[in-house]
Amino acid sequence: MNSKQHYVCSCYYTNNFFIRRLGHVVFVDRAQFIKDYSQVLKEKGISSEKDVKTILSELNQELQRRKNQSQEYLERRAAIQRCYTPLHQHVYHLQESFLADRFLEMVRYSQTEGATVEGLMSFVEWNKAEKVYGFPVFTEEFCQELLAELEHFELSDSPRGRPNTMNNYGILLNELGFDEDFLNKLREDYLTPITTLLFPECGGDRLDSHKSFIVKYKTDGDVDLNYHYDNAEVTLNICLGKQFEEGSLYFGHMRTERQPNTAYAEYRHKLTHGLIHRGQHMHGAMPITDGERYNLIMWLRSSKIRNRLCPMCNTRPQLVATDGLGDGFTQDQVNVCNVE
Repeated sequence: MNSKQHYVCSCYYTNNFFIRRLGHVVFVDRAQFIKDYSQVLKEKGISSEKDVKTILSELNQELQRRKNQSQEYLERRAAIQRCYTPLHQHVYHLQESFLADRFLEMVRYSQTEGATVEGLMSFVEWNKAEKVYGFPVFTEEFCQELLAELEHFELSDSPRGRPNTMNNYGILLNELGFDEDFLNKLREDYLTPITTLLFPECGGDRLDSHKSFIVKYKTDGDVDLNYHYDNAEVTLNICLGKQFEEGSLYFGHMRTERQPNTAYAEYRHKLTHGLIHRGQHMHGAMPITDGERYNLIMWLRSSKIRNRLCPMCNTRPQLVATDGLGDGFTQDQVNVCNVE
């Protein structure tokens, strides 16, 4: 077990509970929820006692999931390590041959003395929303091998966790063992030189942790994603395949804008390509109409930023220690509040 202490903000147990019919809500208990959301429930046409009970049941289930998450993560990870035999062991160890030539050129340019954002733009293929950049990341051959590994895992009897409250289908990559020799290296050696230039205001020069997962969109599963922001300073979203129709990402305003721009920029996913953006940039995914798509998501986090301001409750974080998972906080420059 990793001896490093992990923390979440206490708001993890109350804020940003996602209910598809309502969006994100704050949930402390029944009385608080009814008091704060009675008008919203009425506007959404949710008036029967049965419907309200169903929503409260969903909220209580999500609260219990969050409370038990660390212990269940440790149990699932141990079970996967004990029982699961990978199909392609080599995909767990990052090699430069997995990476697109254009992406490697971006990294090398970013590491040169005098590199500028303007110079980096010559490698970017999509930039129709403010500070949202698209470019190839992986090779097609690697995407095919990684997909084969992921599908092999999905067919196994191994346990798996839910990626987040908005995605029901996918894989937590740290449980599967991708952090140590793949994702940590990708973040530290390849992404940080780029984010140092592109996102200095978001701690791009010190992205010292991440949460990474696979999300899966399919017509008989999750087909879209509500308008939202991420629990991250910077987000990388890479399309791994397969064949699919529609399901574009769309971007609006920054969460903190008081007079948000209502115009949207639409991005159509392209195999092997990634889109990198600020985590607080509001975005969503339009419905997929055919086929299925796998995306690799990296929520890149900077403790120097979030130690001062939790991105989910927008206040100074009150930290709660956890056993196996955290949200990128450290004890540096912040008061710890012990919460059961």
